[in-house]
Parts: sequence; C-alpha cells; structure tokens
Amino acid sequence: MSIIAQNSDKEVAILDCVNRFFSNHHVGDLLKKCNGTKEKGVPAISLLRYKLGNVFSNRSMYMQMRTGSFKEDFSKNAVYRFLNSAKTNWLRFTTALASTIINDEVKELTDEKRSNVFILDDTLFNRTSCKRTELGSKVFDHTNMRYKKGFRLLTLGWSDGNTFLPVNSCLMASSKESNIIGPQKDFDKRSIAGKRRKLAQMKATDTMLQLLDMATAQGITADYVLFDSWFSNPAQLTAIKSRGMDVIAMVKKSSRINYEYGEKLNIKQIYAKNKKRRGKSKYLLSVSVMLGKENPISAKIVCVRNKANRKDWLAFVCTNPELSEEEIIRIYGKRWQIEVFFKTCKSTLNLIGECRSLSYDALTAHVAIVYTRYMLLALEQRKDEDQRTLGELFFFLVDEMTDITFSHSLCLIMDAMLASIQELLKLSDEQLSALTADFESRLPEYLRHALHRGESAA
Repeated sequence: MSIIAQNSDKEVAILDCVNRFFSNHHVGDLLKKCNGTKEKGVPAISLLRYKLGNVFSNRSMYMQMRTGSFKEDFSKNAVYRFLNSAKTNWLRFTTALASTIINDEVKELTDEKRSNVFILDDTLFNRTSCKRTELGSKVFDHTNMRYKKGFRLLTLGWSDGNTFLPVNSCLMASSKESNIIGPQKDFDKRSIAGKRRKLAQMKATDTMLQLLDMATAQGITADYVLFDSWFSNPAQLTAIKSRGMDVIAMVKKSSRINYEYGEKLNIKQIYAKNKKRRGKSKYLLSVSVMLGKENPISAKIVCVRNKANRKDWLAFVCTNPELSEEEIIRIYGKRWQIEVFFKTCKSTLNLIGECRSLSYDALTAHVAIVYTRYMLLALEQRKDEDQRTLGELFFFLVDEMTDITFSHSLCLIMDAMLASIQELLKLSDEQLSALTADFESRLPEYLRHALHRGESAA
C-alpha cells in the first residue's frame, strides 16, 4: 500500500477533463441509445464516468475500498452489474462516439485533400487461465508463433495521419470447437448478446468487413484501408473495393495466392521475373496486376527493401493503380499508429490486467471503456499540440499538423518502454541513461538515425 498522499489538484483536473468530454460529446445520450441504462438506482452514466477516470487515480476499485478512499455513492456490485449487462451494445457505442469525435472535431482540422485511413489489426488479449472464462480459447500469437490462452482483439481504427482513434473492436474467440477452453452460454441469436458471440466466432476476415460496415453506417469515412499481410488476400481486397474504399496492404508471400500478370503468378514469381531498380531508389519494383476471380480489379504491387534485413524484400498492394509508388509507401506508413495504440492500451490504460471477469459481456465492456479512455487522451493531445484548435483566428493562420512519421512513432514506443522499465525496476535517472545508451549502441545504424530524427522533431 502506498503511503504517498494523492494529489487532489490533479484528481480535480482529471475529473474536469472527463466531465468536459462527456458533455461535449453527449456520452450519456449515446450510452442510452445503446441500451446502457440503469438496472437499479444508480445511473449508468455515473458508473461509466467512474470506470473511465479510475485508471488515472493509480488505484483500483479494490484498493480504494481497502484504503477508504472510495467515495462513490454506489457499491462494487453496481459496477459489476453494469459491466455484465448483456443488453448494452458496446460495439455500437464506441463506433458512435468515434464518429462524433471525428466528424465534429478532428476532421475540420485537416485539409480535404489529405488521405484519411482506416487501419485494421489484431493483438493478443491473453488470459492466464481460460477454464472458466466464457469463450476463452487457444489462439495463435503471430509475434511468438505459438498458441496462447485468451482472445485475439481485432480492432478497427481511424487516422488522419496525426491523431489515431479506435472505432470498434471484437474479442475474437476460436472458430474451432476443439480450441475453445472456456464455457459457452446460449443466448437468443437475435439479441445483442447472441450477435456479439456470433461475431466473436466468425472468421476474422469476415468480422473485419462487418466492423467496416458498422463504421461507415455511422458516418465515418476514409480514403484507404490499411492492414498487414495476415488479412491480405484478393477476396478481402475486392470486397473492400466494392464498398467504395481502396486498400493498401502488405502482400503475403504465399505460393497459393496468384495474381493476373499476363498469366497466373504468385508474388515470388512476379518478383523473380522482373528487373529490379538499382541504387538508392525508394522501391525495387512496381507492376500492375489484376486480382480477384469473379470480378477482377486492377491493382499495383510495389516491392521495397526490408530495412531489418537488406537481403530481404517486402511487397505492398494498392487497389488504386493511379497512386504513385512513393505515395503508396507513405500512406502505408500510417499503419504503424495502431501498434503504438496497442502498446499504450496495454502498458498505460490497463487493457489486460484490470478486468478479471469471467463473462464475455464484461470483457467486451472493459475493452470499450479502455478505448474510450484512449479517445479522451487522443483528443486532449490533439488540442494541446494543434494550435488550430484554439479558435477561428488560429485555424486560418496556423498550418495544419503534418502526418506522424516513423521516427516519431519509434520515439513514442521507446519513451513508453523506458518509463515502464524505470518504474518496474526502480532505476535512477543515471541508471536509465546508461541503459538507454547501451541499448542504442546495439541498434542498427538506420534505427539510431531514426531515433535522433524523432527526438529533434519533438
């Protein structure tokens, strides 16, 4: 138990920030429209406000009750009922809230000529034990290439190149019955709880299309959809293209995925067949192909050097063949923001460790609340850094913010990692500086240059 007194001025400032966020974006009305209403005497909006700001108090609800600092007029059972409610549509809530923030505040700060993007990716939502966690499964972790217990958290985000906002998500359980460890509850397939569980056990490639449809139905628009090679196959590319959006994705180096390039060839055959550009060119190869079986569409494949391994190469596919190779590479660089988002949610906003509930409904509610926290912080950061938010005079006189760069993203991840190391290992500033210098000396030269460019830009 900490003996350091809490900073009351800081807590008041946080509370004011949360209240202002709720008021400006009508969070209470959105929650009510998504069936988030009280079951007993405590209003649901009060419970959501408490859960949203609780992470900034440095103490969990359990520790607040143990130390006597819990001053709310409701019990812990009220919070549990709120999280376990099967009727609250959290997927719709986060989508509607993101739509309000994007269309009412963020979009006005950037020029219409700039490309806004949707970003799709998943991350491991691990659980130490899944025997009693509803729909807990053995899921494949692409980072360690091993099966682990928990869920795959599939997330759809939106970015204008500087501000990233999570739009919606789904905790994906395994679609194979043999991989499901936890219990499965029966719900009416027409109910919100039933639809939520059905979505969780669909193929990730089908779920991602539903997440996109929900976002566009709420009025969120983007020019491109970005994702890595795990979701990149012609069926997904043509399906998204038919929805009026172009795709920029990393190509999977698979011999089973063929493209129409005079004949049916896979990406390795296309790369071997063509002469590569020499020198310091930003890309090695650029070819036009046709992809899809029933209704083929034209696309452009761009191959670049792999900076982590100069002997290797990477390939990107874009369903807008008119886009230049440099622009394809630049826009795809925005996908890195979702990696920073996952790191922030796990390290700072208690995405994994805070909720120990066994209910799938409670886990879904917890993810939605963490994503709402991130929206609040992202909006406050934008207001703090972008002078165009200060008023109409600043809007017309100040240039809009530039797209976030790889160097800046790398520095954000490094700062978050070093802060975690210093706090967990109780290192002094001198020890942290020595650790940083030693770590930097082991990095490749291009990464050292990227770090220094990011520091100078900051």
